[in-house]
Amino acid sequence: MNITVTVNGEAYTRDVEPRLLLIHLLRDELGLTGTHWGCDTSNCGACVVWLDEVPVKSCTVLAVMADGKAVKTVEGLERDGVLDPVQEGFSACHGLQCGFCTPGMLMTSRWLLDRNPDPSEREIREAISGQICRCTGYENIVKSVRWAAEHPADEGVTS
Repeated sequence: MNITVTVNGEAYTRDVEPRLLLIHLLRDELGLTGTHWGCDTSNCGACVVWLDEVPVKSCTVLAVMADGKAVKTVEGLERDGVLDPVQEGFSACHGLQCGFCTPGMLMTSRWLLDRNPDPSEREIREAISGQICRCTGYENIVKSVRWAAEHPADEGVTS
């Protein structure tokens, strides 16, 4: 099937098999390897991207379902070399360990903050509940999201 998908603001047209998963289109066809492929069963959340502004687990979305839609990946968070506050927060507050879950955590956290700029700890934990981090106790991840909430992009702290 011939599809056109806009990824991080750039349109891509590809001929794909109907069974191709979005994660494989992003990683294998487009070379955007920031999105991680973990479980292939929708359990871990490492593959979260936005599909028309909604977080989805790209291991359970067919690429053809993204035809004519906008996809945002972790590569789309930084702009003009400036990290998103969520990325800054994960660095400043040690919200990552091995980094495998980080892309999905970042995408979900940015989505949350775009809708709720001052979330409570409970709201942060609820938002990231679809993601598994096997290295941390989630404490520093929650602190990282709070840090980002307290340092919005217009105040930007760059590293």
